[in-house]
Amino acid sequence: MLRLDGVTVRFGERAALDAVDLEVADHETVCVLGPSGSGKSTLLRVVAGLQPLDSGRVLLGGTDQCGVPVHKRGLGLMFQDHQLFPQRDVAGNVAFGLRMRGASRAEQARRVSELLDLVGLPGAGGRAVAALSGGEQQRVALARALAPSPRLLMLDEPLGQLDRTLRERLVVELRSLFGQLGTTVLAVTHDQGEAFALADRVVVMRDGRIAQSGTPLEVWQHPASEFVARFLGFENVVPATVSGEAADTPWGKVPVPAGSPQGSVRVLVRPAGVRLVGEREGLPCEVAGRTFRGNHVALQLRPRGGPLLEAECGLESAPEVGAGVGVAFAAGGVVVLGEG
Repeated sequence: MLRLDGVTVRFGERAALDAVDLEVADHETVCVLGPSGSGKSTLLRVVAGLQPLDSGRVLLGGTDQCGVPVHKRGLGLMFQDHQLFPQRDVAGNVAFGLRMRGASRAEQARRVSELLDLVGLPGAGGRAVAALSGGEQQRVALARALAPSPRLLMLDEPLGQLDRTLRERLVVELRSLFGQLGTTVLAVTHDQGEAFALADRVVVMRDGRIAQSGTPLEVWQHPASEFVARFLGFENVVPATVSGEAADTPWGKVPVPAGSPQGSVRVLVRPAGVRLVGEREGLPCEVAGRTFRGNHVALQLRPRGGPLLEAECGLESAPEVGAGVGVAFAAGGVVVLGEG
């Protein structure tokens, strides 16, 4: 459906996109993640035709889009602020793209009714935009983007203005809806939970380049680099020397999975891979902090030597701040990282 070949965009001396290659298959949902300034929004603007290229190609359905204006690319666009027309009612907003394509009034009415049902707003066509909640406006914006049956739907921080509970519910609904419609989706978001729940494939960007691409499970379980690991929120990253199936680290010997790269590396120990044992049975640590996380407690552990360790444990077994514990490590919770 979509292919980017060596796409480069420069703003002065800085490359906002640096020779990016990316493919999105038919019916696939791809979410692009990255910190501010990583190039993710520029990538979306390039595909839409809103940002000219310095070099490279954008192909849709195998056709080079060089010189093709935005309105002729067959794309659906949905932005964080929804950009609804306040002077039009809900039906008028949803039908906008259909009118631009010359659809008859009967076809517009049929499609509007169908889409409002689909997004959970049946019979809302006559309502004023100003009378809608944030979640309802998001649904109207989605219906408007879907109305012309775009070959590629592009979402720019689509749920960024909604509260967390509503955002989590709508992500589930969106994934179900895209699967039902067979829609091809390219989305940009800074919210990792949103991306991992919505996407078939996650693309993590850094400084205009793709740092890692894979399924949500692949990226979460096997970050490709220290940058990706820390971007995902993992803090237990230290230098190490791997020999066989063990690594020498500031926390002592840590087991690593079979087949891990050998020599000087950096390793990630997931909080779930840090096991609490008796104080004399493992690395002696003091509990420096604890944070309630709903279904578990996150612990900060201060070893007698080495940096702080993050761990997690069940609600009922969480030790108090100041308590002494021992730490052992599980190889299944250790990842030997690539460079970067």
